[in-house]
Amino acid sequence: MTKNGILNIYKTAGMTSHDVVFKLRKILQTKKIGHGGTLDPDVTGVLPIAVGQGTRVIEFMTEAGKVYEGEVTLGFSTETEDASGVVIDTTPVLSQPSEDEIDAAMAEFVGEITQIPPMYSAVKVNGRKLYEYARAGETVERPTRQVIISEFTRTSPISYDETTSVARFTFKVGCSKGTYVRTLAVNLGEKLGFASHMSALQRTASAGLTIDHAFSLADIEALKAEDRLAEAFLPIEYGVSDLEKVVLTDEQVKEVGFGRFVTVEATNDVIAAFHADKLIAILEKRDATRYKPKKVLI
Repeated sequence: MTKNGILNIYKTAGMTSHDVVFKLRKILQTKKIGHGGTLDPDVTGVLPIAVGQGTRVIEFMTEAGKVYEGEVTLGFSTETEDASGVVIDTTPVLSQPSEDEIDAAMAEFVGEITQIPPMYSAVKVNGRKLYEYARAGETVERPTRQVIISEFTRTSPISYDETTSVARFTFKVGCSKGTYVRTLAVNLGEKLGFASHMSALQRTASAGLTIDHAFSLADIEALKAEDRLAEAFLPIEYGVSDLEKVVLTDEQVKEVGFGRFVTVEATNDVIAAFHADKLIAILEKRDATRYKPKKVLI
C-alpha cells in the first residue's frame, strides 16, 4: 500500500483539520500524517495532506499561497466574523452600494496589507490563544501581521434582500499564508460603511492543489477497499510547488548528499533542488551564489 506522498483532500464543513488527519491515520493505518494549512471547521475545500516521507516538506506546503471563494454579507457583523457567530452590530443596507463602488473598494486591498487577527482565532498572546480570551469575556491587545493579497474580486452580482435589509455578493481571493479572509470581509464592509461578515468560504487551491482534483474521505476509503489507493497519492514534489526550482548536476547531487554547499543560480533564499525530475533537497542561501542543504531527501 502506498503511504508516501501528498493527498489532495476535500474537507467538509463541521470538521477540524485535525479531525481529517485523525480519520486518515485510521484509514491508512499510519501515524506519519500531517496537514499543510489549517482550515476553520466551517470552511470547506482543499486541505493538503502529507503522508510518510511527504511530511518532510509539509512546512513548505503550509507556507504556500492559497485561493478562496466565498460570500460577503453587508448589514450585520458577528463576534467571530463569520456566519457562525453571535450578531454584534447591525447597519441596515438602505442605500445599496454600486458594483463599481464595491469593486473599487476591493481593489484597495490588493498588495501587502496589515491585518489584526480576530479574537476568535488560534493566534497566541502571552501563551494563551485569542479565542480563549474571547470565550472568557476578556480582551487583549492583538498583534498585527503583514499579509499579501494577490487578487480580490467580486464574482457575482449584488443580491439585495429588502426584508432583512442586507446585501450579499460572492468573491474570489488569492492570498499569502496567515491571511484571515473573514477579517478581509469585515474590513471591506467597513470601507463601504457597513457592518459585515464572511457568510461562506471555500478554499479552492492550496500548495498547487486544486479543488477539482480533491478526494473526500469517503473517496479514500473506497479506493483503499478496492486496493487503488495509489491513484490518490501525488509525488512528494507537489509539496514544494511554490518554491523556486533549480536543477542539480550529478556532481552537485553528491555534494548535497554529503551536506556540502553548492553554487547555483537562483533568486530566493529557500529553493527546491531537482535532478531527473526528482526532488533532491531543499536548499537555503548562504551568500550570493552558494546554497547549503536545509533538508536532503535522498
